[in-house]
Amino acid sequence: MSIDIDDIERRMDGALASFKTDLAGLRTGRASAGLLEPIMVDAYGQMMPIAQVGTVSVPEPRLLTVQVWDKGQVAATEKAIRESNLGLNPMTEGQLIRIPLPELNEERREELVKVAGGYAEQARVAVRNVRRDGMDQIKKSEKDSDISQDDAKLYADEVQELTDKFIKQVDETLETKEGEIRQV
Repeated sequence: MSIDIDDIERRMDGALASFKTDLAGLRTGRASAGLLEPIMVDAYGQMMPIAQVGTVSVPEPRLLTVQVWDKGQVAATEKAIRESNLGLNPMTEGQLIRIPLPELNEERREELVKVAGGYAEQARVAVRNVRRDGMDQIKKSEKDSDISQDDAKLYADEVQELTDKFIKQVDETLETKEGEIRQV
């Protein structure tokens, strides 16, 4: 068994990408279709991304709409948006759900900063879990005499460098997003 550093880096990169997707769902001052991306709708007996039950669009800077394809899924979609913890108040007109975006007050901005911080912590944990897996692989390979102690040390250093690099990227991304959220 060899140590696949590329795989470890790919998995850490996946954690970072997932974090960035989560952040896209946090709103700053203007409407963005990405805001609704993380919302899952209970449709057809399973949880589905909102984009699989309707078309999300941004007709105005402070308004989002979701055109739900199946009339039977309108209520479930509206409920998912309402319970999404994004502070949105959807209004339904037939199969069209209109979501006006309220002005962000200071209290709401701080709540969003906290949510962003939570997402960042999840991303850091994911990166550290990949690190732990990598370190376990290295220890196992060394124990099985597949690699020498010196090689094990080199691999461990490389995995740690990757971990530090990705944690730093998570922190920088969070800092940028916090700035966007706090900007009035």
